[in-house]
Amino acid sequence: MRSLRFGIALLAAAGYVLLAGGTPNAFHSGGVAECAGCHSMHEPKSTSYLLVGTDRGSTCLSCHQNAADTGPSSYHVSTIDGKLGTGLAPLQRGPGGDFGWIKKDYAYGTTIEDGSTHGHNIVASDFGYDFDTTNTTAPGGTYSSSKLACTSCHDPHGGVRLKSDGTYATGRTLGAAADIVIASGSYDTSPVPKAGESVGTYRLLRGLGDNSQGVTFKDVAIAVAPSTYNRTEATTQTRVAYGASGGNTWGNWCATCHPDMHSSMKYVHPIDQSLGSGVAANYNAYVKSGDLTGSDSSSFLSLVPFAEGTGAVATLKLHAKNDNSYLNGPVSNDKVMCLSCHRAHASGMMYGLRFDIEYEFMTKNSLYVGTDHPDYATWGGRAAQQARGRTMAEWQAAYYDRSPKMWASYQRVLCNKCHAKD
Repeated sequence: MRSLRFGIALLAAAGYVLLAGGTPNAFHSGGVAECAGCHSMHEPKSTSYLLVGTDRGSTCLSCHQNAADTGPSSYHVSTIDGKLGTGLAPLQRGPGGDFGWIKKDYAYGTTIEDGSTHGHNIVASDFGYDFDTTNTTAPGGTYSSSKLACTSCHDPHGGVRLKSDGTYATGRTLGAAADIVIASGSYDTSPVPKAGESVGTYRLLRGLGDNSQGVTFKDVAIAVAPSTYNRTEATTQTRVAYGASGGNTWGNWCATCHPDMHSSMKYVHPIDQSLGSGVAANYNAYVKSGDLTGSDSSSFLSLVPFAEGTGAVATLKLHAKNDNSYLNGPVSNDKVMCLSCHRAHASGMMYGLRFDIEYEFMTKNSLYVGTDHPDYATWGGRAAQQARGRTMAEWQAAYYDRSPKMWASYQRVLCNKCHAKD
């Protein structure tokens, strides 16, 4: 019996639990997971919460990073240092991005582009991640960068849940009954809870008044992902179906830590606003620079996603695909959101952007603008600014392996997907 228990604990630490039927299922399963996967009663690395890692972020990455990875792998969100050398891009292709980009500094001309600009700088000391010393608090807010961990946004115990009646609730109220969490609610394959049951929120994200991190998450962030989501998009896209309903919007959720980004003094780009017929038409028509012949039935681009104007998970499940079987573009009441431009973890671009905005061209002569571009020597004084220390392969990886041939020969930045100014 002891060996069986030990084996189950090892599977939990690896990210899975083995149920009676022998099928491996997601470790968290929408709520509180196998305790021994994150906590050690007698040999913790951290006496704070008896964690198996030195800190919260390290505890998460003990499962969500794997040295054996050679490409995108399941629930992994980080690439080991040994695979982040010069000219090498991080391996993971999940919708949130790979934290490994934070460790990629680039030098070009007299400029040093610090990797810390590439996304959220989590603290995970066992894996070489440290807090952002430039932005000591969240831009537009007061949350200390020294406190930023995976659990700042995600609740490993799954306090918020989606009930059978389609409403959200928290199970953290002492003295009150709560519907039982039966599974993850993140996927198109997630079950529909019956009366008395519930599923977890998307990616176990915090919400509904959770103030355990020193900030208060007032709302719920709604989305559904295909069950296989960390994958190359060289051939088919991974579509996460983001939703918005009432106050449950991605802009409100991100504003938990970045409130002033939504103030009248700093509110630069609309968030949580309906696209309107004009922008929706631009999005649907835009194929690439110089080509506005697209159709609303095939216009979706995961590099520029949008939030659908619904919070109905049953509807979103039908749209979360990884095989290009649903590529419908937006309608006028769908919304722009923070994640339309940014990845939640990190990216190959500055500011965690999904696409580059630091130079007007993504491609030149049908190749990405890397330092190894055959025309690099002819670009003159702006060559370094154009390539910014990256190889063509790194740019392609940052665009999730899309061939440069899918773009115009001189493709301009993807702000034009909505604004069509090129």
